[in-house]
Amino acid sequence: MANISFGTDGFRGILDKDFNMINVKTVVKACAKYISSVYGNHKQIIIGYDPRNQAYEYAMNTAQLLLAYGFDVCVSKKVIPTPMIAFAAKYYNACAFMYTASHNPPEYLGIKFIPDFGGPATNDITDKITQYFEDNTNFMTGRVGDFVDLDLEKPYFEHIKTLIDIEKIKKVKSNIIFDGLYSSTVGYFDKFLEENEISFEKINCFHDINFGGGMPDPKPKYLKDLIEKIKNQPETIGLANDGDGDRYGVINENGEYVTPNEIMGILLKHLIKNKDAKGDLAITVAGSSMLKVLAQKLNVKIIETPVGFKWLGEAMRNNKVLLAGEDSGGLSIGSHIPEKDGIIANLLILEAMGYEQKSLAELQKELQNFVGVIFTQDRIDYKFHDKEVMNEIIKKISQIKDYPYKISEKNETEGLKINFDNNSWILVRPSGTEPLLRVYFESEPKNMQELKTFVDTKIKSFFK
Repeated sequence: MANISFGTDGFRGILDKDFNMINVKTVVKACAKYISSVYGNHKQIIIGYDPRNQAYEYAMNTAQLLLAYGFDVCVSKKVIPTPMIAFAAKYYNACAFMYTASHNPPEYLGIKFIPDFGGPATNDITDKITQYFEDNTNFMTGRVGDFVDLDLEKPYFEHIKTLIDIEKIKKVKSNIIFDGLYSSTVGYFDKFLEENEISFEKINCFHDINFGGGMPDPKPKYLKDLIEKIKNQPETIGLANDGDGDRYGVINENGEYVTPNEIMGILLKHLIKNKDAKGDLAITVAGSSMLKVLAQKLNVKIIETPVGFKWLGEAMRNNKVLLAGEDSGGLSIGSHIPEKDGIIANLLILEAMGYEQKSLAELQKELQNFVGVIFTQDRIDYKFHDKEVMNEIIKKISQIKDYPYKISEKNETEGLKINFDNNSWILVRPSGTEPLLRVYFESEPKNMQELKTFVDTKIKSFFK
């Protein structure tokens, strides 16, 4: 056993290297011991998998292990999105495993452990699980479990229908294109639209372990097919999801990528204005200052967490949260599960457009006018494998004396965030899923070039 760690969302690694059967068996056995210690041996376990290479094989091997340990197990009959597995865990009062590496490159695979509250396992849970990694004691319960057959799709979409006004979506004026991006939402999101007689066009709606030669990441770089179609087809928006369907990507009628921060702002306004929803806004330390200005104008309390939806999910379980979201495209609402869900995000966007009878580009403009100030955000990633080196770089950045603006606050919720007195900020933090040190920075357009120059010169010098 080597190189096993739980990041912001489970254990991931390059397939057949760090992510291998020996390490996975260690993780599964540790999770089984945790489940047994907390719930007993009769807790049902649900297993899902995305379209990645060997994801199904790992799912079936895990099922056999858990059956031998005495647990009853349900394995999805087909590729399935993470949010659907998370919902099933909550709905059936079960624990779940999901084989996916989310938006990471095709050579990666990962395993997520989802407790019965239907969200990412928090640190208190993963800390207990990792304590079992070195525990070599025998773990047999004296019984052999059974395969059980649970409907993992119908309860999810029945619940979705209680959250979304389908009739409003039918009134959306813009044409809709769904870019399946070869992801696990293919056969689910498109099927839901078809069954509810919502007109749309679809592309890349089949599963491919190589994700079309790109990455299952709904960012402009990997949505070129979608952007090109929209630019040649007036009054059309595009929707996409990542590999396991827990993130979303949106292209407006101008063929422009709409940032998750903008989507969160549009949806917060929509839920309050059109659905009379109430509650807090939960964002991470990487969330835009625009959302803080918006929340203040709407009289909504902000809850700020470290980066990673496990923290947002925990905030959702402990507070009355209206909307929770992160800048990387994860989003959920308080009446749903405490897990990011790209399907509900896509549907909420369409619902907002249907209620307002406006294009997405018009909703963006309205948000900008309402907030009264524009913010631009950027991010640079640096590859690092040594956490001690990363921590030393963060320490050096904290000691810089000649920042371009006056510091209003230093936030160490995660990594280091330097807030300036003109609403600009810089955040430096290690990625929870990849060997990267991420540098985020945001400012009003008039200050962005100066801030970027500072990052490119002063901060970049620490990475040489």
